[in-house]
Amino acid sequence: MESKEPVADEGHLARNRLGIAGIVFFVVAAAAPLVGMTGAVPIAIVLGSGAGAPGAYLVVGLILLVFSVGYSAMSHRVTNTGAFFAYVGRGLGVAPGVGSAFVSLLAYLTVQLAVFGFFGAVMAGQMNAMLGIDLAWWVWALIAWAAVMGLSALSVDVGAKVLGVLMVLEVLSLALVAAAVLLSGGGPDGLSPGSSFSPSSVFAGGFAGSAGIALTFAFASYIGFEATAIYGEETKDPKRAVPLATYFSVTLIALLFAFTSWAMVSGLGSAGVVDRVVEISTVDGTPLADPAAVLFTVAEEYIGGWLATLMSWLVLSSLFAGILAFQNSAARYVFSMARAGVLPGPLGRVNGRGAPALGTAAISVISLVVIVLFLVAGLDPVVHLFTWFSALAVLAIVLVEILVSIAVIAYFRREGGGSVWSTLVAPIAAVVGLVLGMYLLVSRFGLLAGTAAEGVDPATQSWGLSGLGWFLVALPFLVLAAGTAVGAVRRDRENSQAISDLVN
Repeated sequence: MESKEPVADEGHLARNRLGIAGIVFFVVAAAAPLVGMTGAVPIAIVLGSGAGAPGAYLVVGLILLVFSVGYSAMSHRVTNTGAFFAYVGRGLGVAPGVGSAFVSLLAYLTVQLAVFGFFGAVMAGQMNAMLGIDLAWWVWALIAWAAVMGLSALSVDVGAKVLGVLMVLEVLSLALVAAAVLLSGGGPDGLSPGSSFSPSSVFAGGFAGSAGIALTFAFASYIGFEATAIYGEETKDPKRAVPLATYFSVTLIALLFAFTSWAMVSGLGSAGVVDRVVEISTVDGTPLADPAAVLFTVAEEYIGGWLATLMSWLVLSSLFAGILAFQNSAARYVFSMARAGVLPGPLGRVNGRGAPALGTAAISVISLVVIVLFLVAGLDPVVHLFTWFSALAVLAIVLVEILVSIAVIAYFRREGGGSVWSTLVAPIAAVVGLVLGMYLLVSRFGLLAGTAAEGVDPATQSWGLSGLGWFLVALPFLVLAAGTAVGAVRRDRENSQAISDLVN
């Protein structure tokens, strides 16, 4: 009986669908390393710490690895698909757990919407330039929307197989570029690892200056790695698979970002890398107008034009993979919150394949409404939809990561078990690193989201946000407060047992 696959009304996701590799596919796809390399890294080089930008990605990767220690320790106690909010609920109480659930849902909804906008814009430009197909960004966004909704309604292992193919191609292309540059000994200045990884290079300009900008974009590039525990219910041996998948995912993403960006810096020449990146990315006199050209130029110079062309298409597959990964994450949050009685009960049902079909439908409807609203309002898919929502999503995720680390400390101090390193030292260190990340994200939010106040240059000035900027910064904290209040009220009503189950 226990091996029978669940049916739609059982309120459980399909068991034993994913192994460690399947989880990693979803997580690395969500991080979209090729998109980060073509979009964020050139900006981190020019506006941030120059040749030291690769070291910033390594520093953030180490902070998140330390976070993963406590996160993984908690995964041995909780395998709920709610992941983050289940952990916060165990450590800090049901009401804060529900509050963090709403913040997590906000993060996954907004980052998926951000990627929809970016995908639509890039796809429109690519198809027009390469094939002469001239369609508006929103047409491509809606095509992706339909495809993602269909794949998400299938069982999770189908999505994992699709993501697996796309992710392998993406990772191999980045690894090929890095290997070609590093094995050739680099460009005019050689490899010069000290220029990219020495503390004096990484932290040049200080946290309030250029180093802070590089670290800010590095933090923004790692969103999605924390999704490993979301798939606990659908995983074979979750108490083993989730920790291993977490460590492997963070390590893989960190190495991809650090070593590929180092290869970019080395290939262009560490001493003059800022000028070279500006030169390559400038379009019609505007620096960084085409940041993707930087990686493509290095690929063409060290391997050949065929790889640059292939990577231009893989950027699109990377974006699509990210949309699918975030759709799965958001749908599973909706499912878990509905099962706990926080959201309407029907959203906690699964279809015959064990997928959260109604949760997927709810996320799809919200996405469709927002895309249409941006279309009707005439807002830009990159300048507005992508930058506003991606910056908001990163801020929300870091806030919940801080809560999770605090919850790990509280839970194991109360319940006992685990080593001092995994349940106290590492979580405290993670809180310190993540709070620093939160400070950088907020202080540089005008640069990250394009919401600087009039007359403020976000590349040289911290803070100085517009009214919209301050609203977006405050939104995760407002959602946390509202969600905590909802959790407190619902806990005292007839569904108190259902809400308590969210942390089991």
